[in-house]
This record gives sequence, C-alpha cells and structure tokens, in this order.
Amino acid sequence: MTEVQRIDYPPLPLLPSAPASVAASEFVDLPRPRLDAGLPLMAALARRQSVREYADAPIALDTLGELLWAADGINRPASGGHTAPSAHGFNEIDIYVALPHGVYRYEPALDRLLLKHAVDARNMTGYQDFVGKAALDLVYVLRGSQALGTPPRQRELFAAVAVGAIAQNVSLYCASEGLATVVRGWINHRLLADALRLNEDELPMLAQTVGRPL
Repeated sequence: MTEVQRIDYPPLPLLPSAPASVAASEFVDLPRPRLDAGLPLMAALARRQSVREYADAPIALDTLGELLWAADGINRPASGGHTAPSAHGFNEIDIYVALPHGVYRYEPALDRLLLKHAVDARNMTGYQDFVGKAALDLVYVLRGSQALGTPPRQRELFAAVAVGAIAQNVSLYCASEGLATVVRGWINHRLLADALRLNEDELPMLAQTVGRPL
C-alpha cells in the first residue's frame, strides 16, 4: 500500500497560484523574538498535535518572526548556531513561507524574509483542502549544493533529520502560542519547485501548514 493510499480523505486537484493579495515588499525585516515568552517545554509537548481545520485569519508579523526563529533561527550569534541541529553545520535546509502576498525565503543570518515570487502560492503547497485557507504554509527545501561533499544517501539522511527537527520546533512553538499546525509530505515536488522559483539543486522535502484554529 502506498503512502497516498493510506490517506483517509480524498485528494483535491492541485490549484494554481493566485495573484498576491497586496503589493509584496522585496524584503521583510522580522522583529526579534521574545525569549521569555511561551509555555514551559513540558506543557508545550502536552499540547502538541496535528490540526487540519483553520480559521481565515492572518498571523501578526511579530508571531511570524518568532515562529521562524524557533524553526531554524540563529540562537548563538558568536558561532552562527541555529535552533535546529544540522550535521556538520551544513544548514542545508531553507525555509520558504507561502503567504497571501507572496512566497518568501527566510534568511536566518539577517532575520528577514526575501521575496521569491509575488503570488499567493499556498494552494500549490499540497493537495489537502486547507492548505490555501490557513494563514501560511512553510516549505522545507534542501539546498543540495550546501552538502555536495557528502555521499548521496548520507546527505539525504542528514537532510531528513534536519527537516524533522525544524518541523518539531515549529510544532512546539505553535502549541505554546495556541496556533494550529500540521506537517505534510503529500506534495507535488515539481510543481512546488516551480511555484517557489527554486534552482535545479533545490528540492522541496516537506510542507507544514500554520494558522489560527477554528
């Protein structure tokens, strides 16, 4: 039985991207996170869950900044260390953010978003009906050129571990802040790569929806 066959809800056709809701800025500077905010770790773990129903409500820029910093931000400026582990310090996973006003790539070192495509590509991030309704969809992209010296099988394993750590960071932040989220592997890699304007050495590995719960 394949992975798609195990999914217990019918697939929707992959919808095309839509025009951006507002004019998109080339760069978006993100506010610094509140390091003393949120629930204790054990309380966040107790609340962690996958959610597939979302309210049609945006997420504030402050919250987005904290979400992305929690995902894979720089937490040790002196060494450039990230909140998520990466084998050999490759940091080969880029986070793309599909918002109503454009697709952005998170730049942890500068704590900002870089515009990649001024369209609403949330519908392109998966087949489920909620992906275009939630406030945003994250896509975790492997930048293959960052780890060319590693054998392919080892490179894939390292990348999978890094993506899993990032996705769990996001899940715990959402649990702490009362947001809804779900990790999704059911994506069309080729069409999503086009929607995100990726290069040939960049591969979408996983998506994660984030929004306000109903």
